[in-house]
Amino acid sequence: MTEENVYQVANWKGQSGERWLAYQARLDAMMAVFGQAAIEAAAPATGERVLDVGCGAGASSLDLAGHVGAGGHVLGVDISEPLIGRARSLAPQDTLAMFQVADASSADLPEGTFDILYSRFGVMFFDDPAAAFAHMRRALKPGARVAFVCWRSMAENDWVRLPMGAIKSILPPMTPPHPEAPGAFSFGDQTRVERILMAAGFTDVAIEPFDASIPFGTGETRDAALDEAVAMTLEVGPLARALADQTDDIRARASAAVRAAFAGCPGERSVMINGATWIVTARNPAY
Repeated sequence: MTEENVYQVANWKGQSGERWLAYQARLDAMMAVFGQAAIEAAAPATGERVLDVGCGAGASSLDLAGHVGAGGHVLGVDISEPLIGRARSLAPQDTLAMFQVADASSADLPEGTFDILYSRFGVMFFDDPAAAFAHMRRALKPGARVAFVCWRSMAENDWVRLPMGAIKSILPPMTPPHPEAPGAFSFGDQTRVERILMAAGFTDVAIEPFDASIPFGTGETRDAALDEAVAMTLEVGPLARALADQTDDIRARASAAVRAAFAGCPGERSVMINGATWIVTARNPAY
């Protein structure tokens, strides 16, 4: 694995997974509109079997289980033990969703089993994405569908653009990651996504933009909403990594700058930001 991929795997198994848990309900609520758009694109039917890649704390898997009904099944996989633990604790006893700690790019998945390969922001972290998708394709039935949602560019997403722009004068210039390095925005280029899926053997690739305004912070008052938005930014995402080894003074200055940036966003008891994604669909050849 590349150095960046090693970091991503270790981070989600540890620190990022733990931090996500702290804000799990709020983050899942924010992501819900994007996950629902991908579910609609997947069009799960009663009795179908779904592989949910990078399922996190299981919100999307449980939604999918509701669509496939009693005759269906959902397997949610994620590399983060803390998040899978939360998924199992939140799942009702009679759920049709099961959860597994595994790296979907190499996991021992049952061949020719699933009708749908689905993901909500879980497929952008593979070291070799074409090989990962080729591996996952073997778990799909002939003619199975792919549907996932991924972020577009960092510049189009306020949850990163605003805080990272706010700290430019506070932190030394940071070397941007390679645009194709594993990470949240590695699928920002739609031509790359199409190339990956076709190299993995999928057909009928379609990529459509999907944007939504989402509450990044909420509270009983506007100030409380701003406080939550800043707290999440300092704990989850690229800014948390950028500030990891900084002094308390730098962190305090960064916090104030980020709060000022979010203060320009609309919302009375929330901080409304723009999220920009791709909804990607494809098909496993029917042979």
